Amino acid sequence: MISLEPATMTIERKINRNACVTIIDDERINIEVVKAYLAEAGFGNFESTTDARDAISLMDRCEPDILLLDINMPHVSGLEILATMRQLDRYRLLPVLVLTAAEDPEIKLEALRLGASDFLAKPVDPSELTLRLENVLAVKAYQDHLAKHSEMLEERVRERTRELEESRREAIHCLARAGEYRDDDTGNHVTRVGRYTGMIAEELGFSRDQVELIEQAAKLHDVGKIGIPDAILHKAGKLDAEEYEIIQQHCGIGLEIMNPTSGQIEKPGRETGSQEDAEQFKQHASLGPTILGSTHSPLLRLASVIAGSHHEKWDGSGYPRGLKGESIPLEGRIVAIADVFDALSSPRSYKEAFCLNDCINTLEQGRGKHFDPRVLDAFMRRQPEIIAVQNQFMELHG
Repeated sequence: MISLEPATMTIERKINRNACVTIIDDERINIEVVKAYLAEAGFGNFESTTDARDAISLMDRCEPDILLLDINMPHVSGLEILATMRQLDRYRLLPVLVLTAAEDPEIKLEALRLGASDFLAKPVDPSELTLRLENVLAVKAYQDHLAKHSEMLEERVRERTRELEESRREAIHCLARAGEYRDDDTGNHVTRVGRYTGMIAEELGFSRDQVELIEQAAKLHDVGKIGIPDAILHKAGKLDAEEYEIIQQHCGIGLEIMNPTSGQIEKPGRETGSQEDAEQFKQHASLGPTILGSTHSPLLRLASVIAGSHHEKWDGSGYPRGLKGESIPLEGRIVAIADVFDALSSPRSYKEAFCLNDCINTLEQGRGKHFDPRVLDAFMRRQPEIIAVQNQFMELHG
């Protein structure tokens, strides 16, 4: 059975009686009367002025919680003060209780348009003044609570985002090391190539976010090596034509690893370097370019572009697709230089590290052939920082 008796509802309002109440009125007696009424209700933190020209400077000094504002004042009207306040971010939401003897409804409408919270007609009734001020302060307290809660949530989101970003970086580095582990068990190669790439990109005018993205993506440039047979990857001598063809396919394997739709491609055997293996590996390079857009991750999308293009050459003699000049993605052209420089300057089980002059001479010999001249120039301009990174992450081989 539904009761027709009125429900009893208790509304808990949090009123801060230490709130700073700022009063602007050209009549001192009006200010004193309002302060007396509010003092009886427990309020005691007041700031006031009879000169409307001082309104904003006074508010800047006392940081009010609520403003009691007269409308008809000499020099500057209450409406002008209200309009100025609402143009300032710090006072855009400050509650304003208008005290006015004006009867013109257009004045009230204009005050509402400018964000007045409530009105009181002069002479003010003390009970009505207290209740209206408490109502406005209760709303402000709730808004402040929501703002603080929102700020707390945003900070938690920022912290969680930082944690996720750190986890993402670790996962990327682990995946990158998986491809390099048999050649470089420290993981420093992928770190250096990433740093070099970021410096070159920055020199070329990439934004900070773009530099960060390409630096992370570049670490995955050789992840496809995980699919190359050990007998070929670790061969001390020169690779024959068939073996060289197989090792080239790490580009396509990298594309497959970083694209979720590529699982349909048949995996090649890893036991031998037979012609059948080579033909199967070719599938990865030929199908890889068709699935560049299959991932939704910007980082993996860029990493797949780099994996599939960092062995292309400016003159078209590279692999896996023989792209030439500007048809090679810029990111691939950048990583090509970073990767070759690191390969030249780092010791490996099958070679000693080249000295810096020999590294630079080798890169210059590839200008306009292997390397994009503009990208090579950017690398050369950042040599001091690049060498500093090289020394910081130097390989130590016993």
